[in-house]
Formats: sequence, structure tokens, C-alpha cells
Amino acid sequence: MQTIEHYYQMVETIISKLGVDPAICRGEEPGEWNLKKGSSNVWVNVWKVQDQDYGYIQVMGPITQIPVENRDIFMTEVLEINHTLYGVAFSKYKEWLYIRAIRELDGLDEHEANSMFTRIGNYADEYDNYFKNKYFSGSGERPTQ
Repeated sequence: MQTIEHYYQMVETIISKLGVDPAICRGEEPGEWNLKKGSSNVWVNVWKVQDQDYGYIQVMGPITQIPVENRDIFMTEVLEINHTLYGVAFSKYKEWLYIRAIRELDGLDEHEANSMFTRIGNYADEYDNYFKNKYFSGSGERPTQ
């Protein structure tokens, strides 16, 4: 595996190519970035497993809170949509729905990382609006990273 800094630089290069200054996207900790794609957030995390020679990149976007009413219908629809997605998946954490891609850093190239950004950004921008409009009439707050 390359150094963790190599992957940080890869992420910052991709962010720059998107026309955004990576410095304004950096999170509080090294290896964290927060971007916008349309109406949605796209979070990027790069980390090395402590005392190991491997690590991961995760690109994800918060979609919506899980509705209290029609919860079963909502979750069934999420699973049905999940089946049609490419290289990403919906996930549930606490009471929020996210769209997420994660992979090992070893062997990651800029093209593949950029594809993760693009897929998550496009799907997040599409489905945050879709689910909020269908299940919340456009309301709902976004979680913070």
C-alpha cells in the first residue's frame, strides 16, 4: 500500500478537478472532506487501520431520516432501489438512510476514486430529494458528519 498521504493527495486532486478548493472541504481530522453535489452532502473519509498496512476510502452521502410512518413501505422501496444501483448501496445508521461506497486503498487509482465520488454525488443528489418529497413533503434536517 502507498502511504496514507498519497491517498489524501489523490482525494484533493479529484476535488480540485471538480472545481472546488480542497482546503475548504477538509474536515477536522486528516483524511476527512465534505463536499456538496446539488442539494446533498458528500462525505469522504480515508484512513489507515492502526498498526496495519491497509486502509479504506469511504464516500457517502446522507439521504434522509427514516420515516416513522410508512417505515415498512419506505424500507422495502429502499431495498428495491438498492438492487438497481451500481457500485454503491444504501445503508442505515441510527435513524438515517445513507448512500455509501467503501473499498480498500490498496490498488486504488484516481479513476476509480473519482467514479466513487461521481456515483455517490449523483445518487445522493437524486435520492435525497426523491425520498424527502415522497415521505416528508420536502422537509427533514440533514445530519452532521
